[in-house]
Amino acid sequence: MDWKKIYASKVKSPQEAVKIIHSGDTVLIAHAAAEPDVLVSAMVDHVAENDLKGIHIVQQHDMGACRFFEPGMENHFKYTSLFVGTRSRSYIAEGKGDFTPCFFNRIPNYVTQTASADVFLVTLSTPDEHGYCSYGLSCDFAKEVGEQPGTRVIAAVNPNMPRVMGDNFIHVSNLEAIVESNEPIHEHGRPVIGAVEEKIGENIAGLVRDGDCLQLGIGAIPDAVLKFLGDKRDLGIHSEMISDGIIDLYEKGAITGKKKNIGRGKMVVTFMMGTRRLYDFVHDNPAICMMPVSYVNDPFVISQNDNVVSINSALQIDLMGQVCAEAIGLKQYSAVGGQMDFVRGASASKGGRSIIAFGATTKGGTISKIVPFLAEGAAVTTSRNDVDYIVTEYGIAHLKGKCLRERARELIKIAAPAFREELSGEFEKRFGEVLLV
Repeated sequence: MDWKKIYASKVKSPQEAVKIIHSGDTVLIAHAAAEPDVLVSAMVDHVAENDLKGIHIVQQHDMGACRFFEPGMENHFKYTSLFVGTRSRSYIAEGKGDFTPCFFNRIPNYVTQTASADVFLVTLSTPDEHGYCSYGLSCDFAKEVGEQPGTRVIAAVNPNMPRVMGDNFIHVSNLEAIVESNEPIHEHGRPVIGAVEEKIGENIAGLVRDGDCLQLGIGAIPDAVLKFLGDKRDLGIHSEMISDGIIDLYEKGAITGKKKNIGRGKMVVTFMMGTRRLYDFVHDNPAICMMPVSYVNDPFVISQNDNVVSINSALQIDLMGQVCAEAIGLKQYSAVGGQMDFVRGASASKGGRSIIAFGATTKGGTISKIVPFLAEGAAVTTSRNDVDYIVTEYGIAHLKGKCLRERARELIKIAAPAFREELSGEFEKRFGEVLLV
């Protein structure tokens, strides 16, 4: 097989490549940093110019230009998000698009079965000497979609996409069309770590031991946690994602993965978002193992490592321990993502701990995130049966195995002082006990 001839035969302009999209097709867009703006833009122009109808866009976590949100495009496109982001949030809130709840580990099944993709738009690395392109920063559902019979893969082959090792490759012979692109890969800037995040990070670090296997998300709190782990030894990483904060800890020698039972010595992840520094760090790095999300986020797989520590965030928690991490009342803000995958995986792990961490207040300290009741319409992301540790800047509440009275008492202790009296009033109504704060 002369892959170079195959490659050359499939190279097209963006305008030619998207002509395989027809009315009624379901078009899946690659996740996060792998979103190919050049292909999305060409698709929108093609659909509008040819007055195509009923194109179903399916997407998880938008990072690109999302031109299908432009005025009038709702006449051509139907939009479904699997993780609401900054660009899709208002579009969905206005009733122009929809959100489908789905555990991250089940999304490959959703996009190959329930909403089977006819066309997949993705950014890939340039091919290696054997004709294999890497999915780069987003293996997640891409690997399984790329291998799905009947799905037409249009790839933006881009030298700026790192070649990331693992089960993270597709051969050029499996591509329907290739567009050579040099556009910048989407980046996610480093968060600002303030005093609140720093204190939360310090509190969480006290729950982490040498040899633990970590799952961290993205943002100021995960980066703040990493800041306090420099003196730990032989930490492992099995996480749906990593970002820039991991690099310094790795370079200090704190991350070795030597204590992991599976993926030993490797940082096992399914996607990444960060800056160019992260993308250069993971390029051809044997310490990184990218795997499909159906593997990485499978609670059974997660639990096979001992001492898994999952660290996630929330928007609200009520006094029973019910966690909402994805909605503000009825307004969908994000999604469950991998929170429950890792909460349950960590819970089943020998010595595992799951942590939900957040600043105790929002809106400049005027609203408490620890509340008597979740906002009307809010979804329960992590149930009270699954919750383990809750961390704010005011301390740590260990809820697992505690009765409702004990949970409420522990949560009020780590609420912002300005709201403890109000919460204590609710405590007295529920339990007939005066709680001094």
